[in-house]
Amino acid sequence: MSALASSSSARRAFWMLLAAGSLVLAVALGAAHYMEEHGHAVTGMNNQVVWGLPHVFAIFLIVAASGALNVASVGSVFGETAYKPLAPLSVLTTVALLAGGLMVLVLDLGRPERLVVAATHYNFRSIFAWNMILYNGLFAICALYLWSLLERRMGALTGTVGLAAFAWRIILTTGTGSIFGFLVSRQAYASGVIAPLFIALSLAWGLAAFYLAQCGLARLAGQEAWDEALHARVRRLLGIFVIAALYFVVVHHMTNLYWAKQAAFERFILVSGTPYPALLWGGYVVLGTAVPLLLLFHPRLSGPRATAAASVLVSLGALAFLYVFIIGGQAWPLEIFPGYEASSSFHDGRVDGYSPSLPEFLLGLGGLAASFLIGLAGARALPILAPPKVAMPAAAPAK
Repeated sequence: MSALASSSSARRAFWMLLAAGSLVLAVALGAAHYMEEHGHAVTGMNNQVVWGLPHVFAIFLIVAASGALNVASVGSVFGETAYKPLAPLSVLTTVALLAGGLMVLVLDLGRPERLVVAATHYNFRSIFAWNMILYNGLFAICALYLWSLLERRMGALTGTVGLAAFAWRIILTTGTGSIFGFLVSRQAYASGVIAPLFIALSLAWGLAAFYLAQCGLARLAGQEAWDEALHARVRRLLGIFVIAALYFVVVHHMTNLYWAKQAAFERFILVSGTPYPALLWGGYVVLGTAVPLLLLFHPRLSGPRATAAASVLVSLGALAFLYVFIIGGQAWPLEIFPGYEASSSFHDGRVDGYSPSLPEFLLGLGGLAASFLIGLAGARALPILAPPKVAMPAAAPAK
């Protein structure tokens, strides 16, 4: 029986959270319907900025979904037995985040009823078509992975399926990053560094999302979320992932600065292009990286609350980074004729503006709500939560 159904208080809290999440999702679906009926004229998007705030939420959820599976991989693939009890929730979190992100994508792109066409007709020269295969494949692998983790008769397949899931999520995140790296019509994205950058980002964002899910569900069930020794490992691992993500962000911008043709764009993103420098430096570097690292590595801030606060800040920093990366990259004009200034009635050669509208924000929140509801319902229906105390393996005697 699920721990969320073990007491009357847990059941009552479950139904209250389910109702609150459903309300947010209903409002988001109403916002999507409003945009579908009135067109993108009611949003802040235009002919140049065609991916708006909903895409920021969607890409965050998809990238974090890949990283959340890393916890299960540490146990199944790398043999760290202390992480194995956490594996079912890791897989469930991946499914929930991926479903929420794809929901936002489908509703934001318009004509969601034509999804069946995209799912049955593939142009294999398109990175978008490849990602359709990768997303659906991850759902199938996660279903088999979860089955092998929860059904003893399938336990022998856990290692094999876990290895397949690990490889698949690396490929999937590479594909998500390559969507931007392969866009010839956007000068700001043309870089081979974007694929490994997204892999590094997924590790930090996914572990932060998993940590919050584990803490929230354990609190709802009235359990201790973490064994002290395992919590120390996870805190250190999250800090390392945050540092790795920052490293690849720096490499990405240093690479652009090395190319003379990208110098003007980098100045726009890093210095002059309001509001993007403030979001990148203040939102991602300071609040999303520096403060979480302080919370994670300061010896006096070693408790679960500090780690949870760091995880929240990492997630908010992720949204700030993606806003700069996605929207700032579109706002910057494509240099069609290098060395010349181009202008026309369509404002070619000009930096475009973007102000997100309320329906866009509500749709993005709907993706978070959908992920929340899937995770909550899955934890109620399945024995997902790890035991209150996860015993660490004994250290080998010194020789």
